[in-house]
Amino acid sequence: MTTVVISQPMLFPWVGMFEQICLSDVYVHYDDVQFSKGSFSNRVQVKSADGSKWLTVPLKDLHLGQTIDQVKPQESEKWQPRHLALLEQAYRCAPYRDTMLALVHETYAHANGSLAELTMQGLDTVCRFFGLDRGRRFLRSSKMGISGESSNRVLNLVQAVSGNIYVTGHGARDYLDHELFERAGVQVRYMDYRKAPYPQLHGEFTPYVSILDLIANAGPDGLRFIKSPSVHWKEFIGG
Repeated sequence: MTTVVISQPMLFPWVGMFEQICLSDVYVHYDDVQFSKGSFSNRVQVKSADGSKWLTVPLKDLHLGQTIDQVKPQESEKWQPRHLALLEQAYRCAPYRDTMLALVHETYAHANGSLAELTMQGLDTVCRFFGLDRGRRFLRSSKMGISGESSNRVLNLVQAVSGNIYVTGHGARDYLDHELFERAGVQVRYMDYRKAPYPQLHGEFTPYVSILDLIANAGPDGLRFIKSPSVHWKEFIGG
């Protein structure tokens, strides 16, 4: 059996995204779909003593209809030093702050070109840190030559890598054609996010922040908190 996860590139996404990766045999960066303002492709929250703060990548000459792999980060603004300064301040008391900052430095030093390149580099860097790069394939939809729209294209991507199981996040509930997948012999499963609490600074625990928060607070041991399972779509929809 081959389990496939497909997701739009996001900037240092939350733990739940890496839980999807943990369940996958093949992970597809869905990088050639239209960029949506207000999405998490170019922004993510981190936790600070003053509440949640946004890390946002400013974009260059953004216009309607651009795909994520066409969108470019702004070159003229010094947003990278601002990100690093915010992270350094927010996590100044975290035991693995320097480890986390080194991963961000590595990402920003090696990412060139599009927003997709930047965010994929960040995901790859974190995956290597936790060892999630071993034993699974990472692909880009823009390089696969697979056509179609909406659920049909997602199914085509799964079938292109001989997938039998498609694992997705909760956002797909309202648009995914589950019966289409069933007719094709592909089982759809949804993440059953456990939102496992881990040692975290600045008050009450929240899971809805960047994976950088877990790294800064738990370091390599953070892997044990990346552990949510999935459930069959009928159980998820019925619930």
